[in-house]
Amino acid sequence: MTHPTRPTILTGDRTTGPLHLGHYIGSLRARVQMQHEAKQFLLLADTQALTDNMGRRQRVTENVIEVALDYLAVGIDPAISTIVVQSQVPELAELSQYLLNLVTVARLERNPTIKEEIRLRGFERDIPAGFLTYPVSQAADITAFKATHVPVGDDQLPMIEQTNELVRRFNATVEQPVLVECEAVLSAVTRLPGIDGKAKMSKSLGNAITLGSTPDEITQAVKDMYTDPNHLRVSDPGQVEGNVVFTFLDAFEPDVQKVDELKAHYRRGGLGDSVVKRMLNERLQALIEPIRARRREFEADKAEVMAILKRGTLHARDVAGATLAEVKGAMGLNYFD
Repeated sequence: MTHPTRPTILTGDRTTGPLHLGHYIGSLRARVQMQHEAKQFLLLADTQALTDNMGRRQRVTENVIEVALDYLAVGIDPAISTIVVQSQVPELAELSQYLLNLVTVARLERNPTIKEEIRLRGFERDIPAGFLTYPVSQAADITAFKATHVPVGDDQLPMIEQTNELVRRFNATVEQPVLVECEAVLSAVTRLPGIDGKAKMSKSLGNAITLGSTPDEITQAVKDMYTDPNHLRVSDPGQVEGNVVFTFLDAFEPDVQKVDELKAHYRRGGLGDSVVKRMLNERLQALIEPIRARRREFEADKAEVMAILKRGTLHARDVAGATLAEVKGAMGLNYFD
Protein backbone atom coordinates (compact mmCIF):
# COMPACT_ATOMS: atom_id res chain seq x y z
CA MET A 1 0.00 0.00 0.00
CA THR A 2 1.52 3.31 -1.06
CA HIS A 3 0.62 6.65 0.49
CA PRO A 4 1.54 10.26 -0.21
CA THR A 5 4.59 11.56 1.68
CA ARG A 6 2.42 13.51 4.12
CA PRO A 7 -0.28 11.20 5.51
CA THR A 8 -3.91 12.18 5.92
CA ILE A 9 -5.60 11.22 9.18
CA LEU A 10 -9.32 10.97 9.85
CA THR A 11 -10.48 10.58 13.40
CA GLY A 12 -13.42 11.77 15.47
CA ASP A 13 -16.04 11.07 18.11
CA ARG A 14 -19.77 10.59 18.41
CA THR A 15 -21.33 13.68 19.98
CA THR A 16 -23.26 11.95 22.74
CA GLY A 17 -21.47 13.47 25.72
CA PRO A 18 -18.31 15.21 26.91
CA LEU A 19 -15.03 13.37 26.41
CA HIS A 20 -13.21 11.60 29.23
CA LEU A 21 -9.86 10.09 30.13
CA GLY A 22 -10.63 7.01 28.07
CA HIS A 23 -10.81 9.21 24.98
CA TYR A 24 -7.68 11.07 26.04
CA ILE A 25 -5.47 8.03 26.49
CA GLY A 26 -7.04 6.13 23.60
CA SER A 27 -6.72 8.79 20.91
CA LEU A 28 -6.79 12.47 21.91
CA ARG A 29 -3.21 12.55 23.16
CA ALA A 30 -1.99 10.99 19.92
CA ARG A 31 -4.09 13.38 17.81
CA VAL A 32 -2.39 16.39 19.37
CA GLN A 33 0.97 14.98 18.32
CA MET A 34 -0.13 13.74 14.90
CA GLN A 35 -1.50 17.12 13.83
CA HIS A 36 2.11 18.28 13.47
CA GLU A 37 2.99 15.33 11.25
CA ALA A 38 -0.03 14.93 8.99
CA LYS A 39 -3.12 16.52 7.52
CA GLN A 40 -5.74 15.77 10.16
CA PHE A 41 -9.53 15.87 9.98
CA LEU A 42 -11.49 15.49 13.23
CA LEU A 43 -15.11 14.53 12.71
CA LEU A 44 -17.83 15.55 15.14
CA ALA A 45 -19.95 12.52 14.25
CA ASP A 46 -23.43 13.79 15.02
CA THR A 47 -24.99 11.95 12.07
CA GLN A 48 -23.58 8.66 13.29
CA ALA A 49 -24.67 9.42 16.85
CA LEU A 50 -28.26 9.71 15.62
CA THR A 51 -28.26 6.10 14.41
CA ASP A 52 -29.13 5.01 17.95
CA ASN A 53 -30.18 8.36 19.45
CA MET A 54 -32.89 9.62 17.13
CA GLY A 55 -35.26 9.94 20.07
CA ARG A 56 -32.62 11.88 22.00
CA ARG A 57 -31.67 14.34 19.28
CA GLN A 58 -31.10 17.23 21.68
CA ARG A 59 -28.42 15.25 23.49
CA VAL A 60 -26.58 14.79 20.19
CA THR A 61 -26.86 18.37 18.97
CA GLU A 62 -25.97 19.98 22.30
CA ASN A 63 -22.80 17.91 22.58
CA VAL A 64 -21.38 19.01 19.22
CA ILE A 65 -19.90 22.10 20.83
CA GLU A 66 -19.04 20.22 24.05
CA VAL A 67 -16.85 17.74 22.17
CA ALA A 68 -15.34 20.60 20.16
CA LEU A 69 -14.44 22.34 23.43
CA ASP A 70 -12.70 19.18 24.60
CA TYR A 71 -10.72 19.01 21.35
CA LEU A 72 -9.52 22.57 21.73
CA ALA A 73 -8.81 22.15 25.44
CA VAL A 74 -6.45 19.20 24.97
CA GLY A 75 -4.46 21.08 22.34
CA ILE A 76 -6.04 20.48 18.95
CA ASP A 77 -5.02 23.53 16.91
CA PRO A 78 -7.65 24.57 14.33
CA ALA A 79 -4.91 26.32 12.35
CA ILE A 80 -3.40 22.94 11.46
CA SER A 81 -6.24 20.48 12.15
CA THR A 82 -9.66 20.59 10.51
CA ILE A 83 -12.63 20.10 12.85
CA VAL A 84 -15.72 19.03 10.90
CA VAL A 85 -19.42 18.74 11.78
CA GLN A 86 -20.47 15.55 10.00
CA SER A 87 -24.11 16.46 9.39
CA GLN A 88 -23.09 19.64 7.60
CA VAL A 89 -21.13 17.78 4.89
CA PRO A 90 -23.84 16.31 2.61
CA GLU A 91 -21.18 14.89 0.31
CA LEU A 92 -20.52 12.23 2.95
CA ALA A 93 -24.11 11.01 2.85
CA GLU A 94 -24.10 10.82 -0.95
CA LEU A 95 -20.86 8.85 -1.04
CA SER A 96 -22.24 6.53 1.63
CA GLN A 97 -25.27 5.85 -0.57
CA TYR A 98 -23.05 4.67 -3.43
CA LEU A 99 -20.94 2.46 -1.15
CA LEU A 100 -24.07 0.83 0.28
CA ASN A 101 -24.59 -0.78 -3.11
CA LEU A 102 -21.35 -2.72 -2.68
CA VAL A 103 -22.07 -4.50 0.60
CA THR A 104 -24.67 -7.09 1.59
CA VAL A 105 -26.81 -7.14 4.71
CA ALA A 106 -25.22 -10.46 5.62
CA ARG A 107 -21.74 -8.91 5.49
CA LEU A 108 -22.85 -6.02 7.70
CA GLU A 109 -24.33 -8.44 10.22
CA ARG A 110 -21.07 -10.43 10.33
CA ASN A 111 -19.08 -7.40 11.46
CA PRO A 112 -18.02 -8.37 15.02
CA THR A 113 -18.02 -4.75 16.21
CA ILE A 114 -21.62 -4.30 15.06
CA LYS A 115 -22.66 -7.65 16.56
CA GLU A 116 -21.27 -6.64 19.95
CA GLU A 117 -22.81 -3.16 19.85
CA ILE A 118 -26.19 -4.60 18.88
CA ARG A 119 -25.95 -6.96 21.87
CA LEU A 120 -24.98 -4.17 24.25
CA ARG A 121 -27.87 -1.98 23.09
CA GLY A 122 -30.41 -4.81 23.23
CA PHE A 123 -31.56 -4.20 19.66
CA GLU A 124 -31.88 -7.93 18.86
CA ARG A 125 -33.91 -7.94 15.64
CA ASP A 126 -35.23 -4.40 16.02
CA ILE A 127 -32.06 -2.89 14.57
CA PRO A 128 -32.33 0.61 13.11
CA ALA A 129 -31.17 0.41 9.49
CA GLY A 130 -28.95 3.43 10.01
CA PHE A 131 -27.18 1.69 12.88
CA LEU A 132 -26.61 -1.53 10.96
CA THR A 133 -25.13 0.40 8.04
CA TYR A 134 -23.03 2.92 9.97
CA PRO A 135 -19.79 1.09 9.07
CA VAL A 136 -20.53 2.09 5.48
CA SER A 137 -21.05 5.68 6.60
CA GLN A 138 -17.69 5.46 8.37
CA ALA A 139 -16.13 4.14 5.18
CA ALA A 140 -17.55 7.13 3.32
CA ASP A 141 -16.08 9.49 5.92
CA ILE A 142 -12.65 7.88 5.59
CA THR A 143 -12.61 7.68 1.81
CA ALA A 144 -14.10 11.13 1.22
CA PHE A 145 -11.00 12.68 2.78
CA LYS A 146 -8.72 10.01 1.27
CA ALA A 147 -7.46 9.25 4.75
CA THR A 148 -4.38 7.07 4.79
CA HIS A 149 -4.35 6.49 8.55
CA VAL A 150 -7.20 6.12 11.05
CA PRO A 151 -6.54 5.99 14.82
CA VAL A 152 -8.79 3.32 16.35
CA GLY A 153 -9.15 1.05 19.33
CA ASP A 154 -8.63 -2.65 18.77
CA ASP A 155 -12.40 -3.16 18.86
CA GLN A 156 -12.71 -0.97 15.75
CA LEU A 157 -10.28 -2.94 13.56
CA PRO A 158 -13.18 -4.73 11.78
CA MET A 159 -14.39 -1.30 10.65
CA ILE A 160 -11.06 -0.61 8.95
CA GLU A 161 -11.15 -4.03 7.32
CA GLN A 162 -14.64 -3.38 5.98
CA THR A 163 -13.65 0.08 4.72
CA ASN A 164 -10.76 -1.37 2.76
CA GLU A 165 -13.02 -4.09 1.35
CA LEU A 166 -15.33 -1.38 0.04
CA VAL A 167 -12.42 0.58 -1.41
CA ARG A 168 -11.16 -2.46 -3.30
CA ARG A 169 -14.64 -3.36 -4.49
CA PHE A 170 -15.41 0.15 -5.70
CA ASN A 171 -12.10 0.53 -7.50
CA ALA A 172 -12.55 -2.87 -9.14
CA THR A 173 -16.10 -1.98 -10.19
CA VAL A 174 -15.13 1.27 -11.90
CA GLU A 175 -11.73 -0.10 -12.98
CA GLN A 176 -9.97 2.98 -11.62
CA PRO A 177 -7.96 3.58 -8.40
CA VAL A 178 -10.28 6.35 -7.20
CA LEU A 179 -10.53 5.57 -3.50
CA VAL A 180 -7.61 5.01 -1.11
CA GLU A 181 -7.14 2.20 1.40
CA CYS A 182 -6.26 3.19 4.96
CA GLU A 183 -4.20 1.80 7.81
CA ALA A 184 -5.27 1.51 11.43
CA VAL A 185 -3.19 3.36 14.01
CA LEU A 186 -3.48 1.63 17.38
CA SER A 187 -2.83 3.36 20.68
CA ALA A 188 -0.46 1.70 23.16
CA VAL A 189 -3.42 1.83 25.57
CA THR A 190 -6.40 1.05 23.38
CA ARG A 191 -9.04 0.88 26.10
CA LEU A 192 -9.27 2.32 29.60
CA PRO A 193 -11.65 0.65 32.06
CA GLY A 194 -14.22 2.58 34.01
CA ILE A 195 -13.47 3.38 37.63
CA ASP A 196 -15.71 0.45 38.61
CA GLY A 197 -13.54 -1.96 36.63
CA LYS A 198 -16.58 -3.58 35.01
CA ALA A 199 -16.56 -2.04 31.54
CA LYS A 200 -14.75 0.45 29.38
CA MET A 201 -15.03 4.02 30.58
CA SER A 202 -18.35 5.61 29.64
CA LYS A 203 -20.10 8.76 30.84
CA SER A 204 -23.48 7.06 30.39
CA LEU A 205 -22.41 4.24 32.73
CA GLY A 206 -21.35 6.73 35.40
CA ASN A 207 -17.83 5.32 35.57
CA ALA A 208 -15.93 8.06 33.73
CA ILE A 209 -13.65 10.96 34.63
CA THR A 210 -14.40 13.70 32.12
CA LEU A 211 -11.80 16.16 30.88
CA GLY A 212 -13.71 18.98 32.55
CA SER A 213 -13.93 17.28 35.96
CA THR A 214 -13.40 19.46 39.02
CA PRO A 215 -10.65 18.64 41.54
CA ASP A 216 -13.24 17.26 43.97
CA GLU A 217 -14.80 15.08 41.27
CA ILE A 218 -11.40 13.65 40.36
CA THR A 219 -10.56 12.93 43.99
CA GLN A 220 -13.90 11.21 44.56
CA ALA A 221 -13.55 9.15 41.39
CA VAL A 222 -10.11 7.91 42.46
CA LYS A 223 -11.44 7.06 45.93
CA ASP A 224 -14.22 5.03 44.29
CA MET A 225 -11.87 3.07 42.01
CA TYR A 226 -12.05 -0.69 42.08
CA THR A 227 -9.02 -2.36 43.67
CA ASP A 228 -8.29 -5.87 44.95
CA PRO A 229 -11.33 -6.77 47.12
CA ASN A 230 -9.17 -9.22 49.10
CA HIS A 231 -6.60 -6.57 50.02
CA LEU A 232 -8.26 -5.85 53.35
CA ARG A 233 -5.23 -4.84 55.40
CA VAL A 234 -2.11 -2.93 54.42
CA SER A 235 -0.01 -5.98 55.28
CA ASP A 236 -2.00 -8.25 52.94
CA PRO A 237 -0.42 -9.17 49.59
CA GLY A 238 -2.43 -7.50 46.83
CA GLN A 239 -3.32 -8.37 43.27
CA VAL A 240 -2.33 -5.90 40.57
CA GLU A 241 -4.13 -7.57 37.67
CA GLY A 242 -7.64 -6.14 37.31
CA ASN A 243 -6.83 -3.41 39.84
CA VAL A 244 -8.07 -0.22 38.18
CA VAL A 245 -5.70 2.04 40.11
CA PHE A 246 -2.67 0.26 38.67
CA THR A 247 -4.25 0.19 35.21
CA PHE A 248 -4.53 3.98 35.40
CA LEU A 249 -0.98 4.33 36.69
CA ASP A 250 0.24 2.26 33.74
CA ALA A 251 -1.60 4.64 31.43
CA PHE A 252 -0.78 8.00 33.01
CA GLU A 253 2.41 7.69 35.09
CA PRO A 254 5.45 8.20 32.82
CA ASP A 255 7.89 6.78 35.38
CA VAL A 256 7.56 3.09 34.47
CA GLN A 257 10.19 1.97 36.96
CA LYS A 258 8.33 3.70 39.77
CA VAL A 259 5.10 1.93 38.84
CA ASP A 260 6.87 -1.43 38.63
CA GLU A 261 8.31 -0.91 42.12
CA LEU A 262 4.85 -0.05 43.46
CA LYS A 263 3.40 -3.18 41.90
CA ALA A 264 6.10 -5.36 43.46
CA HIS A 265 5.53 -3.74 46.86
CA TYR A 266 1.75 -4.16 46.58
CA ARG A 267 2.12 -7.83 45.65
CA ARG A 268 4.41 -8.45 48.64
CA GLY A 269 2.13 -6.63 51.04
CA GLY A 270 2.78 -3.54 53.11
CA LEU A 271 1.39 -0.99 50.65
CA GLY A 272 -2.07 0.40 51.26
CA ASP A 273 -4.62 1.29 48.59
CA SER A 274 -4.85 4.83 49.97
CA VAL A 275 -1.17 5.47 49.24
CA VAL A 276 -1.44 4.28 45.64
CA LYS A 277 -4.67 6.19 45.12
CA ARG A 278 -3.12 9.37 46.48
CA MET A 279 -0.31 9.07 43.95
CA LEU A 280 -2.76 8.51 41.10
CA ASN A 281 -4.93 11.42 42.24
CA GLU A 282 -1.93 13.75 42.13
CA ARG A 283 -1.06 12.58 38.62
CA LEU A 284 -4.63 13.02 37.31
CA GLN A 285 -5.05 16.42 38.96
CA ALA A 286 -1.85 17.63 37.26
CA LEU A 287 -3.04 16.29 33.91
CA ILE A 288 -6.59 17.65 33.96
CA GLU A 289 -6.03 21.07 35.58
CA PRO A 290 -4.56 22.78 32.47
CA ILE A 291 -7.10 21.06 30.21
CA ARG A 292 -9.94 22.30 32.40
CA ALA A 293 -8.50 25.83 32.42
CA ARG A 294 -8.19 25.95 28.62
CA ARG A 295 -11.69 24.56 28.26
CA ARG A 296 -13.07 27.42 30.37
CA GLU A 297 -11.26 29.94 28.17
CA PHE A 298 -12.79 28.56 24.98
CA GLU A 299 -16.18 28.14 26.64
CA ALA A 300 -16.22 31.87 27.36
CA ASP A 301 -16.37 32.57 23.60
CA LYS A 302 -18.62 29.92 22.06
CA ALA A 303 -19.26 32.14 19.05
CA GLU A 304 -15.60 31.83 18.11
CA VAL A 305 -15.75 28.06 18.63
CA MET A 306 -18.71 27.86 16.25
CA ALA A 307 -16.78 29.99 13.75
CA ILE A 308 -13.91 27.48 13.97
CA LEU A 309 -16.34 24.64 13.28
CA LYS A 310 -17.88 26.47 10.34
CA ARG A 311 -14.49 27.17 8.74
CA GLY A 312 -13.40 23.59 9.20
CA THR A 313 -16.64 22.21 7.83
CA LEU A 314 -16.53 24.41 4.72
CA HIS A 315 -12.98 23.24 4.03
CA ALA A 316 -14.10 19.64 4.53
CA ARG A 317 -16.89 20.12 2.01
CA ASP A 318 -14.36 21.25 -0.57
CA VAL A 319 -12.19 18.18 0.02
CA ALA A 320 -15.09 15.71 0.14
CA GLY A 321 -16.68 17.39 -2.88
CA ALA A 322 -13.55 16.82 -4.95
CA THR A 323 -13.53 13.12 -4.04
CA LEU A 324 -17.25 12.82 -4.77
CA ALA A 325 -16.73 14.39 -8.19
CA GLU A 326 -14.08 11.74 -8.93
CA VAL A 327 -16.41 8.99 -7.73
CA LYS A 328 -19.34 10.20 -9.83
CA GLY A 329 -17.11 10.69 -12.84
CA ALA A 330 -15.83 7.13 -12.56
CA MET A 331 -19.42 5.89 -12.28
CA GLY A 332 -20.60 7.92 -15.26
CA LEU A 333 -22.86 10.13 -13.13
CA ASN A 334 -21.28 13.37 -14.37
CA TYR A 335 -24.09 14.11 -16.83
CA PHE A 336 -23.70 17.88 -16.91
CA ASP A 337 -19.92 18.17 -16.99
